[in-house]
Amino acid sequence: MVEIKSHEFDRFSKTTISSYRIFLVYGPDRGLVSERAAIIAAKSGVSADDPFAMVKLDSSDLAGDPGRVADEVGAFGLFGGRKLIWVRASGTEKPLVEALQALANATPSENILLIEAGDVKKGAGVRKVAETANSVAAIPCYADDARAMNALIDDELQAENLTITSAARERLLEALGGDRIASRGEIRKLALYRRGQGTIDEQHVVDIIGDASAVSTDDAVDAVLDGDVERLNLAFAKVVASKTPVFLILQSCLRQFQTLDLMRSEMDDKNAQPAQIMQTLGRHIHFRRKPIMERALRRWSSQMIARESARIQTTILQTRQRQSLEDSIAFHLLMSITLQSARQAAVGRR
Repeated sequence: MVEIKSHEFDRFSKTTISSYRIFLVYGPDRGLVSERAAIIAAKSGVSADDPFAMVKLDSSDLAGDPGRVADEVGAFGLFGGRKLIWVRASGTEKPLVEALQALANATPSENILLIEAGDVKKGAGVRKVAETANSVAAIPCYADDARAMNALIDDELQAENLTITSAARERLLEALGGDRIASRGEIRKLALYRRGQGTIDEQHVVDIIGDASAVSTDDAVDAVLDGDVERLNLAFAKVVASKTPVFLILQSCLRQFQTLDLMRSEMDDKNAQPAQIMQTLGRHIHFRRKPIMERALRRWSSQMIARESARIQTTILQTRQRQSLEDSIAFHLLMSITLQSARQAAVGRR
């Protein structure tokens, strides 16, 4: 696997991208995954408006026709020229893994295979295949660090000839993160508000972005973990009303379940109590949320946590594929997990 690290991607997209025919873009930041996949697609030279050259597939296509990916990559375009086969999937589907294995070891085709995957674990799914194949350019997408986030702010504000004070930048950084597309959207909203005004100060950030969406997102995740249906309904409604992308709740929920997975494994390995684990692995968690996480550790087994994490990843992918139904898809899953958490709580009280 040729791994293109986050800080290398811009240079890679301008210089050596044409040396590869197979690309794997994956990671927990779905916004950044989508953004970088779109850049690769644009660099391919294939017109997005040509249905014979641009072939888009998803998980349902793979299930219905397991050999579709390999067939499309090996086929000639109807009117000649290069084709782009763009697959959006979780990255663990057996047909996709088998197709990538075969194509990675074969003579490179003129056509391009672009796989836009979810948060695939090391040694699993398409990532496992890519790790041993030099013909695959793998682009992991994790939440932006401070340097990347500052660069994003600078790029967007410079485009509008705006500057930002140190205090305003600090407040803005606190409000952003977790998803590249959502972060970019918030910065552009702020830039539009201050267009032609020269400078952005801290009060402008508070006026336009504030912290209400972050609070309601945390509230929604806490409601899910605690099995509180009424609280989830209220928190979800706040997110929708604030025009915040609801898949940010899914992203936050996924991170919490990943944290639970780590804690529960430690708890099982050491035969420890939840309170002990919170003292070691939970030191970074806000004190108000620690009781909720502790209750969740008691209710959820490792197998259940893994199952729900997989469901959340799949749902995040679905919200990107069917954006018009994003709210209902996300809410359906969140309510399902909340009800499951409530049932686990009821079992524990018996």
